[in-house]
Amino acid sequence: MTTATAYSQLAQLFARLHRFSHLGAIAGWDQAAMMPPKGNDARAAAQAELGVLMHGLITDSKLPTLLSQAEQEDLSEMARANLGEMRREWRMANCLPSALVEAKTLASARCEHAWRSQRAANDWPGFLQNFREVVRLAREEGRLLGEQNGLSVYDAQMDKYEPGITSAQVERIFTEVKSWLPDLIAQVRDQQAKVPVPVPQGPFSVEKQRALGLEVMRLLGFDFDAGRLDVSLHPFCGGVPEDVRITTRYREDDFVQSLMGIVHETGHARYEQNLPRDWLEQPVGRARSMGIHESQSLSFEMQLGRSRGFLQLIAPLIQRQFGPDPALSADNLALLYTRVQPGLIRVDADELCYPAHIILRFEIERALMNGDIEAEDVPALWDEKMQSYLGLDTRGNYRDGCLQDIHWTDSFGYFPSYTLGAMCAAQYFACLRSSTPDLDRQIAAGNLQPVFDWLGNHIWRQGSRWSTDELLRRATGESLNPAHYRAHLEARYLA
Repeated sequence: MTTATAYSQLAQLFARLHRFSHLGAIAGWDQAAMMPPKGNDARAAAQAELGVLMHGLITDSKLPTLLSQAEQEDLSEMARANLGEMRREWRMANCLPSALVEAKTLASARCEHAWRSQRAANDWPGFLQNFREVVRLAREEGRLLGEQNGLSVYDAQMDKYEPGITSAQVERIFTEVKSWLPDLIAQVRDQQAKVPVPVPQGPFSVEKQRALGLEVMRLLGFDFDAGRLDVSLHPFCGGVPEDVRITTRYREDDFVQSLMGIVHETGHARYEQNLPRDWLEQPVGRARSMGIHESQSLSFEMQLGRSRGFLQLIAPLIQRQFGPDPALSADNLALLYTRVQPGLIRVDADELCYPAHIILRFEIERALMNGDIEAEDVPALWDEKMQSYLGLDTRGNYRDGCLQDIHWTDSFGYFPSYTLGAMCAAQYFACLRSSTPDLDRQIAAGNLQPVFDWLGNHIWRQGSRWSTDELLRRATGESLNPAHYRAHLEARYLA
């Protein structure tokens, strides 16, 4: 009988972990989209139990030997990349005791569940009671991860989402953005003030909005045999590549935001649905990083979805649902979807103001994780930065201020991924337009395949084969270059 190689034994283990993750992902989607309120405690306990089980598998004492033996075996290039990802996951898991994994899962579930009603009630003091424990456990997790990798607490947290990128690098990028963004916002707002924009008048029934969303998802290539669309308090893309779950939320007085929310989440979903099929059960078959994941959703929403050509393409679909209103013409939709108006809510922010929301959160969560501030200091710092960056007053308005995001109930270090992803997306499309000069004409004519082919070849089917920097270099010929992002914004908003 042939003895299994060390690598094959590892592959079997990580396939098991993938299957457990599958169950956890669907349970998490159900928790956000379908679960009745009284199910939360039992679900949290089940999720914590699953987390402890998976943690036990990846911290098995046999793994260090298997990893070392596999390094000496004759492996394909893809298998060797997979082994590197296995080692990274093993190293991170072994930094954390199972008791911390369980406690963090339970604390996050309690905080998130209570947040749903506390945000609506503007109840920061109530939220703070659970939030302090989430912060404490996240700091402990970051400390243990950072000691292993020589990183600060916050950098260790960010490394979970953006491997190889430090907060110092992000700060340099964001400092540059802050040097030109306020003037650009002011210049664009002055220019747009001279152009009236008719606002479509509702009501827009949820039934028609859903029908429109499904039609646009089909146009964008979503595979409904491997996913579905539902509703949640906070739109997200979850599930697994074989069963992708996306959600949105609807307002009957405004279809504009929900439609682009669907386009955004469909970008995430197309990435998941097109990861390398032969490697889905292995770490190398996963998305490279959250910044790369966000680059897919923002390629769909910002680069493609808000382009004039795409709006020309979907204007007839919108009018078929809501009637022949001049405010629903392609030209007016283009004005609506590029209107710049500083607002309190991140997920509703226009493309130009959005990075200010991310920079604010990056600066606060870094200070919080590194111990420069405490949980109770967050509202005052939020108020200060919102006034400084966007000229908006959030004093006493926790619901539309520091309680608006679900992320801090569970994780820290994720927010930079949004703007890093926007920068990657701008870089992709600069490269794509260079190789396909008539891209915008093809989009307006209904041919989106050049976009799908480019993203599929360069990003989707690469999985985690390369580091983020190497992936960008292979796709675009250079490392992340924020100049493409600025050029995109100036071309769209000052043209």
